[in-house]
Amino acid sequence: QVQLVESGGGLVQAGGSLRLSCVASGRTISSYAMGWFRQAPGKERECVTAISRSGGSTYYANSVKGRFTISRDNAKNTVALQMNSLKFEDTAVYYCAAYESRDSRRYTVDPLEYNYWGQGTQVTVSS
Repeated sequence: QVQLVESGGGLVQAGGSLRLSCVASGRTISSYAMGWFRQAPGKERECVTAISRSGGSTYYANSVKGRFTISRDNAKNTVALQMNSLKFEDTAVYYCAAYESRDSRRYTVDPLEYNYWGQGTQVTVSS
């Protein structure tokens, strides 16, 4: 079992930055591919970014490419999401998620494959 706790959300003006952190406990995340998802009111949960176990493979949704950066520190059991040049449309609840991956190079953007989820952290961008 892995427990995930996100932090770092808040209210920021458009153009600003936030850094989200996800701290894992229970097991080392070195066995898990990780992802950040977000869900805005009335919309489906979408994968913003994902990273393989090794950190060597990453995915970014087109809407955040060049603005968001995912990183992981397996030794510290943490995953971070640096969000720059924030836009109003980035407003959502952001969730950290994990699934046990046998392939260190693989990730997925399908939320159904993720077994563990954090409670979410609200990001609000004012225009």
